[in-house]
Amino acid sequence: MTVKSLVDIVDACPPDDGWGCSVTDDITLNGVPYAPFSKGDKLGRVADWSSESKDRDGRGGRSQYNRNFRDQQVYGANHAVIFNAPPTEDEGSFSVVSNVRDSGKTRFGRGGVFTRGRGQRGGRGDTRGGRGQFQQTRGRGGQSGGYGGYDRAGRPTGGSRGGRRFGWRDYDKPARNRDASINVKAEWSLLEEIDFTRLSKLNLEADNGEDVGSYGFLYPYDRSYEKPPVKGAEKRLTALDRAAYNVTASSDPVIQELADKDEATIFTTDSVLATLMTAPRSVYPWDIVIVRQGNKIFLDKRENAALDMVSVNENAADAPMDASEGNKDTINQPGALAEEATYINHNFVNQVVTEGESGKVDMPNANPFYNPSEDTDPPASKVYKYRKFDLSTNEDNPVFLVVRAEIDAVQRNASGEDQLVTVKALNEFDSKAAGSGGALDWRTKLVSHRGAVVATEMKNNSCKLAKWTTQSILAKADIMKLGFVSRANPKANDKHVILGVVGWKPKDFATQMNLSLANGWGIVRTIADMVLQQGGDKYIIVKDPNKPILRLYEIPAGTFEEDEDEEEEEEEEAGDDDE
Repeated sequence: MTVKSLVDIVDACPPDDGWGCSVTDDITLNGVPYAPFSKGDKLGRVADWSSESKDRDGRGGRSQYNRNFRDQQVYGANHAVIFNAPPTEDEGSFSVVSNVRDSGKTRFGRGGVFTRGRGQRGGRGDTRGGRGQFQQTRGRGGQSGGYGGYDRAGRPTGGSRGGRRFGWRDYDKPARNRDASINVKAEWSLLEEIDFTRLSKLNLEADNGEDVGSYGFLYPYDRSYEKPPVKGAEKRLTALDRAAYNVTASSDPVIQELADKDEATIFTTDSVLATLMTAPRSVYPWDIVIVRQGNKIFLDKRENAALDMVSVNENAADAPMDASEGNKDTINQPGALAEEATYINHNFVNQVVTEGESGKVDMPNANPFYNPSEDTDPPASKVYKYRKFDLSTNEDNPVFLVVRAEIDAVQRNASGEDQLVTVKALNEFDSKAAGSGGALDWRTKLVSHRGAVVATEMKNNSCKLAKWTTQSILAKADIMKLGFVSRANPKANDKHVILGVVGWKPKDFATQMNLSLANGWGIVRTIADMVLQQGGDKYIIVKDPNKPILRLYEIPAGTFEEDEDEEEEEEEEAGDDDE
């Protein structure tokens, strides 16, 4: 408004009647919208420009955010706002739509990956968390492509590399698509599909079992391996050629003899039975063959089955990855680690016993699988105990189970009594490699932090330790020895050293692991009832390779027998070619 226009207004409104323009009777409100005020309206200022305005940063005015003005109201706010301009489209509800797919849920929710320190270089997102992420960067000098960042303590790094992401690579893990232990064929009939949640709720109390027969002999356990080794002078793991057997139940001559005598309804071995009893803890795929002969069933394994291998870090959150998942370290892939662990267990149990007639304990019966005329290697220290368990739920329908369990050594306690010992070995491949599951360095922590080392192994190898503990309880062993074997060089898997041995009572170790044998017996009885209700002769239980599910299939009677005949023919042909 100019000075001239202001003077004209003052001249038009003579101040005869006070301040302002004179009021005449000609002024009417007809046709003019009018909003009366209420007595409840409070007038704080003559002109309050901050009440309805917005700050420069787009936030509301002082009355919305300052508690000192929370009692003040905008004049006429409780009436219809009819003087306002027509409403326009709310642009605040719009957002940029991306035409790429979401990368999926992460540990912070869908697309909620938080990174610090890695900006965008040259317009390219330097992050691997997928699209739709929230990225917090701190540029240098106001640049959009920030090179600086903040470390975990909140200090600006200012370097060319930013701080570490939260949940390192958790969002970037590829989907685990493991292969099944066996290919399901079209002619197989699916009978039942059971998820692990249902299996975990099963429960059946069974007795402690009774011995039906014992075969073989035992060497005394060498206690010197329990002493902490001197640094640089650890005992090497040596390969000893000893004859050890893992015959399946239907091929076991002793089990066949017990079946002919109608000693039980279910016949199996401890490795197969422990795998089924600890199924809810398993992650890797496996399968069990069930053969029915009349009212008897045999829980078998296939030749070179997956359950014969010893897994490594199966239950770790950061489990070892295969080559298809981007792991270029060949010796630290799941298959190579399983072969290494199986090799270690086979040789460790033979090394920690003192061979000789002194202290040797013979069972009433000789080893049922050893044939001196055919086997060139001496038999290993092993006792095969055939034990019988009552799984009956009522007296009218008795159900018994016979299992072949194994004992590895014998030791004498302070009172001079012999104690039966089972021997197993945990192995360390590389505590700094991917897939180690956050394991501690055994060479420096095993003696001083033994509890932490064992707790980590319980977490990373829950299924494996549960199976070993179950096998020890089934055999009625007094002590379970766990050896700690590590690579001599983390980059090579052919040389190992023994760092120590720790012993536990199997039932005490089961309590620490929260292992319930009643749940395991419930799983076995449930599977047996499913099979006995069917009319077929052969079945197979398959653990889904990628889901916590068991599937029960009915298969043709001749399945797997043709494959075994073909393997035998190939071996014979290979032998003829060598000659």
